Amino acid sequence: MKTTESPAPRPAESGSGLVVAKVDVRSGKPPTRKKKEGKVLNVFSHGVLVIWAVMVVLPLLWAVMTSFKDDSSIFGSPWSLPDRLHFDNWSRAWTEADMGDYFLNTVLVVGGSLVGTLALGSMAAYVLARFDFPGNRFIYFLFVGGMSFPIMLALVPLFFVVNNMGLLNTIHGLILVYIAYSLPFTVFFLTAFFRTLPSSVAEAAFVDGASHSRTFFQIMLPMARPALISVGIFNFLGQWNQYMLPTVLNTDPDKRVLTQGLVQLAVSQGYKGDWSGLFAGLVMAMLPVLAAYVVFQRQVVQGLTAGALK
Repeated sequence: MKTTESPAPRPAESGSGLVVAKVDVRSGKPPTRKKKEGKVLNVFSHGVLVIWAVMVVLPLLWAVMTSFKDDSSIFGSPWSLPDRLHFDNWSRAWTEADMGDYFLNTVLVVGGSLVGTLALGSMAAYVLARFDFPGNRFIYFLFVGGMSFPIMLALVPLFFVVNNMGLLNTIHGLILVYIAYSLPFTVFFLTAFFRTLPSSVAEAAFVDGASHSRTFFQIMLPMARPALISVGIFNFLGQWNQYMLPTVLNTDPDKRVLTQGLVQLAVSQGYKGDWSGLFAGLVMAMLPVLAAYVVFQRQVVQGLTAGALK
């Protein structure tokens, strides 16, 4: 009589439901490891962003808080909240330290140079991006090369050029210098954006009888609004915080800009000790930049990503 031996139990194959639930069909690896790695990476990246935000925001908040303190509270309890709001610091900085005049000069210079930079830069970028002519690439790379030219090397010859033209210590002379200083980046930025705009829209305008200038100002320029806002914000930040050019080209005390006024106010602290007025003037110079970025933050991001998404 023959006896049959029962086969030994074998481990569950990979096709069983228990094992399939733990294995990723695409990669063949347990998904829990990827999830853990993703969580660790997210925690690390978010932690870095939080630390960076604290490092940026805390000094700004401390400066704003200090601008409402008196001098004794600034040195006695620098990290505490002010006992009361000393708005006289702001009025004293605005009138006695001439921050009001410096603010007005800065608005005139930056406003005029910003309008001129966007107008000239957009027209030059449109021509370089949409028309082929001999020397197109050469002119484009001249603008690109201007971005890498150190401003320190141009200060001495620039001083003599502005002086010979009779524009030294003048508002319009400083505006022209700011425009020339900001054009390379503006043309480089807008040229890349104009290349992404559809040619069919301009061709349809030409078919309807529109001229090149009308097509540019009424059709193509409004389509480039996100890029104009983005490059306008960048130019505004650079021109508002510009210190080297006005220091060399604008030595008239009555026509100083905010950066020169803040330096003058800081130097005078060795004699007057008006630190509360200094912080008030610092916050005055800082608020327009923060306001511009907060208001146009979404437009800046759209302008930076519009060319990549099309």
